Amino acid sequence: MRAVISRVSTAAVTVGGEVVGEIGPGLLSLVGVGHHDDVTSARALARKIHELRIFPGEEGQVSASDLGLPVLVVSQFTLYADTRKGRRPSWQDAAPGEVAEPLVDEVVTELRRRGATVATGRFGADMSVASVNEGPMTLLLEV
Repeated sequence: MRAVISRVSTAAVTVGGEVVGEIGPGLLSLVGVGHHDDVTSARALARKIHELRIFPGEEGQVSASDLGLPVLVVSQFTLYADTRKGRRPSWQDAAPGEVAEPLVDEVVTELRRRGATVATGRFGADMSVASVNEGPMTLLLEV
């Protein structure tokens, strides 16, 4: 699994003019699923998102978990685009929706199990994602 996470002061997902998920200060996490991912990788990704120390603290870097910050999770199959050849991305490395959706849901479930407040986008929808990056701090995670 892959995730692009950004430290944000605010982030929101809109579908058809309706805000379906939003957070204040916290993490925006765009999550992609590949063919070889499973529940174990979804749980490992959730742990990494929640515990990654990328926020300034009084005694060094701290995590969203340490600060009790929310996470906005948005499914993003395009993280598995292959752009090495030509000018058209290939999506062959991205898992199909029926495989990916339950694994993105498992990331959300595991984050909540760990005590995180989680907002989400809508799987498979045409979403508009708005965010204000802090730092800016944006990282690519892979498990």
